[in-house]
Amino acid sequence: MPLHQARLYAILDTSYVEPHQWKATAKALLEGGADIIQLRAKNETHSRRRVLLEAILPYFEGLEVPLIVNDDLELALAYPNIGLHVGQSDVPPKKAREQLGPKRLLGLSTHSIDQAQIAANLAETLDYFAIGPLFATPTKPDYPSVGLTVAQRVSKLKTQLPIFGIGGINPTTVNEVLATGIKRVVAVSALLCANDIAKATYHLKRYLS
Repeated sequence: MPLHQARLYAILDTSYVEPHQWKATAKALLEGGADIIQLRAKNETHSRRRVLLEAILPYFEGLEVPLIVNDDLELALAYPNIGLHVGQSDVPPKKAREQLGPKRLLGLSTHSIDQAQIAANLAETLDYFAIGPLFATPTKPDYPSVGLTVAQRVSKLKTQLPIFGIGGINPTTVNEVLATGIKRVVAVSALLCANDIAKATYHLKRYLS
């Protein structure tokens, strides 16, 4: 799927997913219709992240769903077509792009209007950026929520890049996000903590169509 058509970005996060559920969870996110999936394993070693990535790679064969790794440039480069997502304190986007080349996806997290404006001007470097957390979320307990007013201002930035809202987004809050003008969202706990992950993914995506 072309990135500009993507609406639901799911994160497969080791903070929520037990090792024995890893592959089943990835499969469920795909079955539910996630448009993009990111592997996030902040507290794991590089070698462990490699094991986690290789465990789910077969599920993406023949699909147009991008697979992105969080903050591990070396891991992304070790496999064809794997994208990279970086935060404000990770490898700078321009440096990452030099290593990745022009064809791999590269995304950036932003947490303020100023950071979002900088990202918006990096259309030759980035493929997308995210703004958040829009609501308080246990996924990012150290980051205060930026709020919906910020999301509304970010949605009006002049940029060619897709913008994703992130942080505390679930079926209860998603319509508030959409009302700001942000039409793409990242979901973590709303999907990973669901009793039926595929069903939760499908249900949330219906709000975005």
